Amino acid sequence: MRTKIFLYLFLIVSTIVQAQDKVMDSLQNELEKAKNDIDKTMVLNAIADQYKYSDPNKMAEYGNKALQLAKKINYKVEEGNAYLNIGTSKIILGDYKKALDDFGLAKDIFEENNNSASNKREVSQGLAKAYGSMGIVFSEQSNYAKALQFYLKSVKIYENLDDESKCSKIYNNIGVVYKSQNADFKALEYFIKAQKIQEKLQDPNTGITLTNIANIYLKQKNLDKASEYYDLAKKALNKNPNPRALGEWNNNMGLYFAAKNQSKEAVSSWENAIQSFEKIDDKFGLADTYIFLGEFYLKKNQLEEALLNTNKALNLATEINVLEQKAISEKLLSEIYTQKGNSNLALEHFQKYSIAKDSLTNEENIRKSVEASLNYEFEKKELLQKEENDKRELLLKEEAKSSKLKLLFGGLIALLLFGIGFLIYNRMQLKKTLTLQKELAEYEQKALHLQMNPHFVFNCLGSISSFIVQNGTDSAIKYLSKFSKLMRLTLEYSKESLIPIDKEIESLQNYLELEQLRFNHKFNFIIRKSPEIEDDVALPPLIIQPFIENAIIHGVIPKKELGSVTINFSIQENSLICTILDDGIGINQSKLNKENSVIAHKSMALDIIKKRLEMIASSTSKKATIEIEELTENNEIKGTKVILQLPLQYIE
Repeated sequence: MRTKIFLYLFLIVSTIVQAQDKVMDSLQNELEKAKNDIDKTMVLNAIADQYKYSDPNKMAEYGNKALQLAKKINYKVEEGNAYLNIGTSKIILGDYKKALDDFGLAKDIFEENNNSASNKREVSQGLAKAYGSMGIVFSEQSNYAKALQFYLKSVKIYENLDDESKCSKIYNNIGVVYKSQNADFKALEYFIKAQKIQEKLQDPNTGITLTNIANIYLKQKNLDKASEYYDLAKKALNKNPNPRALGEWNNNMGLYFAAKNQSKEAVSSWENAIQSFEKIDDKFGLADTYIFLGEFYLKKNQLEEALLNTNKALNLATEINVLEQKAISEKLLSEIYTQKGNSNLALEHFQKYSIAKDSLTNEENIRKSVEASLNYEFEKKELLQKEENDKRELLLKEEAKSSKLKLLFGGLIALLLFGIGFLIYNRMQLKKTLTLQKELAEYEQKALHLQMNPHFVFNCLGSISSFIVQNGTDSAIKYLSKFSKLMRLTLEYSKESLIPIDKEIESLQNYLELEQLRFNHKFNFIIRKSPEIEDDVALPPLIIQPFIENAIIHGVIPKKELGSVTINFSIQENSLICTILDDGIGINQSKLNKENSVIAHKSMALDIIKKRLEMIASSTSKKATIEIEELTENNEIKGTKVILQLPLQYIE
């Protein structure tokens, strides 16, 4: 269920102000006393911003008033802020297409005025807010790559402005993106990063962030940690009241107490949630709470209570037309009537559940189609805007050049124009040559990469064959399941010349788990990534796996004892360093074993990788090398170390 939407929806907007009614009265007084349109526009936007927690329709109303007045007096900063307020109200009301249009208009305004010297900070803040708001829309549409792209743009501006408060909110949003992808540890990293800043600044949103952290620990069944952070969140919410946040906190506390089999406390928490949601007429939150109560009473076999609460949830879900809640409620009612022995009503509600589920599936398909269209229009608009900006910049440069040239004598002008034309022609020819050379190098590199794919597949198929013979059908099915996931990742990455480092680590993790299954856990492995490595650092796919395969098969497996493989990623100057360590039999003994082997096999992986490294070095004009050495101590072989040095590259 979408019970956590508000937790990050409000993180991009202004800080919650104590005693909101008093603030609103004060702003209304300021609006009446405003002596000019500039002040009036600013106050209208401030009032709109205040309504974001209580009335999105009022927020849109005052935002539109501010927009009309800002356009009238050509006040660009407040015009952009008005679009941000209107867009935020559209998100709350669920109209994501219009929200994205409004945020896009705000972004265009702030980008066009970003070089203004008089109010540069205000413009930068507006631009960062627009990027963050667009990130929320894409996050809502499950387009997490786009969401992360705009969040990173936003946080970069806030970091340049030294605005720690806003940075913490964006860190929180990034955490939510990772949480939506079930990357709990990554999400926890960003939530804690946000929490530290918020506690330092005594930010009113600290309670929301602490609740996010507690929810992750609850999901991981770490109840002690969950309890610790729920307690901290409650203290923060008491200091800075927020009815929606408090309602969700009580909902989650109900789940926490239910996990601890503390029934009275669970029910009490959900009753408190109902009170919080009823204060602000949040029917969505109320429906969630009644569903939790219905499920709880069903598990306790208190069927009448379960029926009462589930019917309340269904009525609310029907009123606000939330298909997901309707489907859950109908299924729950079917289960309740089944336990009551009323097969007719059980069947009736199950049929309604099936209809709601089908409608939900159809709605999801339509939503995805609309989102695809929306993304296409958005990207098309972005491209047109970029072209327009490029034309504008080119025009300004040409005008500046023309004004300087007019100061020179006629003959000198002709001579210079001739020289400039000749120089431009030569540069264009040189640029074409360099472009062709770069494209050729990239195609050669991709061809070598495609050679690696069948080599990798052949090795894996050989592993599967051995595993089936050695471990039997049941174990082989588990192995094949992991293999299919690895193949899916490999095929996905084959389309790209670069992939994010976290994706590469995920693929290596999957491969090492496969090999552990295959060799009956005859070795352990560790993958480490330096904190200096940013999320958008990238590297070519399938360039590390062959070395790990060699470390396992020719290094640690021939040992009698339990072996280990360690992979470290770090940054050294402008290079990404990958170090692969094993405590196996060493290079020389491995070569000797190969020579004495009955099966003749020619490994192509090392040659292919060396060619790929040459292509990478050629296309990037940066160092790309590989070093392999045998580790010894007191003339005793301790294993093998492979050091792979790659150019530091980023996902664009």
